[in-house]
Amino acid sequence: MTATIGIDLGTTNSCAATVEGGRPAIVPNAEGERTTPSVVAFSKDGERLVGAIAARQAAVNPDRTIASVKRRMGSDWRAAIDGKAFTPQELSAMILRKLRRDAEAFLGQDVTQAVITVPAYFDDAQRQATKDAGKIAGLDVLRIINEPTAAALAYGLDNGTPQKVMVYDLGGGTFDVSIIEIGDGVIEVLATSGDNHLGGDDFDERVASYLLDAFQREHGEDLRRNPMAVQRVREAAEQAKKELSSLDSAHVNLPFIAQNAAGPLHLDAVVTRAAFDDMTRDLVERTTGPVQTALNDAGIAASELGCVLLVGGSTRVPAVQAHVRKLTGQEPSASINPDECVATGAAIQAATLSGASTGLVRANSLLLLDVTPLSLSIETVGGVATRLVERNTTLPVHYSQVFSTAAAFQTSVEVKVLQGERPMAADNKAIGTFRLKGIKRAPAGVPQIEVTFDIDANGILTVSAKDLDTGKQQSITIDDSGRMSDDEVDRAIRDAEQYAEQDEARRDAMLAREEAQRLANEADQALAQKGKQLEKDEKKQIKADVAAVRKLLSKKVNKVDEADVAALRAAAAQLERSSARARDLARQA
Repeated sequence: MTATIGIDLGTTNSCAATVEGGRPAIVPNAEGERTTPSVVAFSKDGERLVGAIAARQAAVNPDRTIASVKRRMGSDWRAAIDGKAFTPQELSAMILRKLRRDAEAFLGQDVTQAVITVPAYFDDAQRQATKDAGKIAGLDVLRIINEPTAAALAYGLDNGTPQKVMVYDLGGGTFDVSIIEIGDGVIEVLATSGDNHLGGDDFDERVASYLLDAFQREHGEDLRRNPMAVQRVREAAEQAKKELSSLDSAHVNLPFIAQNAAGPLHLDAVVTRAAFDDMTRDLVERTTGPVQTALNDAGIAASELGCVLLVGGSTRVPAVQAHVRKLTGQEPSASINPDECVATGAAIQAATLSGASTGLVRANSLLLLDVTPLSLSIETVGGVATRLVERNTTLPVHYSQVFSTAAAFQTSVEVKVLQGERPMAADNKAIGTFRLKGIKRAPAGVPQIEVTFDIDANGILTVSAKDLDTGKQQSITIDDSGRMSDDEVDRAIRDAEQYAEQDEARRDAMLAREEAQRLANEADQALAQKGKQLEKDEKKQIKADVAAVRKLLSKKVNKVDEADVAALRAAAAQLERSSARARDLARQA
């Protein structure tokens, strides 16, 4: 039996949820927490760390710790570790794999399918990268859905009154705003807008800069030259930001953060909420444009909104909440958890897609009508971006347009596809170059080439072409540096599976070592307490077996192979037999 989950793959934290008994429920991770830090690290001995354990060691291992990788999705950025270049997809897959394993442990069954959320303003390459990450993690990604849509789905499940809601989603790295209409079994996105580089990370960076500057003014030392010190300051800045959501001031105390000729230096500073609001005012103001754009595109006034939902941890900042009140004239709803509602909505959608038919969530009972966040254009003569699909067009989209050649006797044409709202091609993002070959030689403007754009329910674009003169279907190649090829994805899957086997072997080794260590300690204690009651040969045998176990335990865990584990288990079993009487005597004492 297998289970299906919903995953909020966040910039700062990620969260998984499922539907049990017709009701959505958050899946706790192995550490017992409801959210998992989206952090991946590589220890000095090559061990991969994911989640809280990776976040905890970031200050002492900053160069081998990667956070906020979501901001890199869909790009050609790579993290170079020990001579291997990891793509954003591979790093995200490590987070997804942990969420999957934790869900399997919690649910007691395999998890093979998932719905994963993305910011509404993610473009084609970023959505494809997210889907690839799920595939690398061993998941069949049923759907990629927008985070605000998922939040509205979680809200609409218990608030079925038909209404228009605004979802204001300010997370760790991205900002989205969507206007969504909730009807009877239908969640329809009317408009969406946002900023893929605005979130809690930017607020943290402002506080960190404030603290670093204060330290330099006081001590004349620039901590920015010390990566470990900077990481400590960033962690303190994030904590101060959280404290300022409920307090008027936050005290930051980082002892022994640096040293000069006079001795150790300490960072001791107070950040007031007024100072925090002042240093982040422009970040809060940057949300104004997307909110107004979304309302205008939806064709409604803020007064027509039935509810305003705050999503994402950064909406806990009091200045953000005040700004939302100012923009909408409404008190935001407190009926959903901003950290968990996106995963909850994803789980609801996952349940409907996988055929759940009991409880509140029923198979195919909910219809999501999402939109494409950015307009699609093609570069035409003169560098103009000719609009083909307008932003906020309801998905899925099927659009065809006939093109022709610009020069005489062309046998191929290159078509550049763009995403963005600017009139000139150079000002938009190129998401792919499509080359159509084998065109019949003819004067300019004669060939009739029908190019068809399909955007599926995941918001992912595919292209096909047909030469109307010959009736032949033509293939189009997408050249996108941000995408992984099928071969690269398959290789990443094999690497992930191989690492999973290594991880399992490492856990097996650790369990064997813990058991052997326990037996050795008990045998030592029994000899110390009851040695006089044992025969000379018996004591000699126990001491020899303890020595054998400790010798095997002396080998570093990252150097241990299957043969070493087998030898350790055998030595531990021998020790267990030889020391049984001694340990029984010790327990009876």
